[in-house]
Amino acid sequence: MTTHRNTYQIRECENPACLLRYPLVEAHPFGERCPLCLGPTQAALERPLDKESAKVPESTDSPPLEALLDNVRSAWNVGAIFRTSDGLGVAKLHLCGITPTPENQSVAKTALGADQIIPWTQARNALSLAEKLLAEGVRLWALEQDERAIPVSTGWETDQRRIVLIVGNEVTGVDPALLDLCERIVFIPMQGQKRSLNVEVAFGVAVSAIKNAVRA
Repeated sequence: MTTHRNTYQIRECENPACLLRYPLVEAHPFGERCPLCLGPTQAALERPLDKESAKVPESTDSPPLEALLDNVRSAWNVGAIFRTSDGLGVAKLHLCGITPTPENQSVAKTALGADQIIPWTQARNALSLAEKLLAEGVRLWALEQDERAIPVSTGWETDQRRIVLIVGNEVTGVDPALLDLCERIVFIPMQGQKRSLNVEVAFGVAVSAIKNAVRA
């Protein structure tokens, strides 16, 4: 392969019966052969692989946002939440109950290095931690389908106190005792037949909506 380590190519298969167009990075197992038909390919363009230089300046007009993961069982979801947190400006993650930590290889693999950037704490009992956070003056919000919940995109004003968003277990959701401690419970309005999202996807949607809706 002729690409440099910090670039990738878009290649096109020359086989008229295939014509696959696909991205190619260094050390691809098929080399420059088409991964479908194994025929010859040609480079259509080459671009830089590192997109970190295109970072968007972080907004500074919303209060600090942290998250508490209440017994999120999937290491893949936790790793993805680390990566999403880095991208959306979440300041810290609190990993509670059975939530795996970055010491788990699957978390580290999915986080793609974000676990080395985002500070995190670990607590066996989420309720005890939540009570401690409240004593520190934080605002506890939860992402959950609940009769008390309001749409996450609701606009409101707040002060500069830290907001800790709680997301819960993939099956059972947020511990009801935690919900009773929360200042707000928010939900994501759904339009399709499925009434919920994967916890990592829901986390990203909620954090983005809160960042846009909350202004100090």
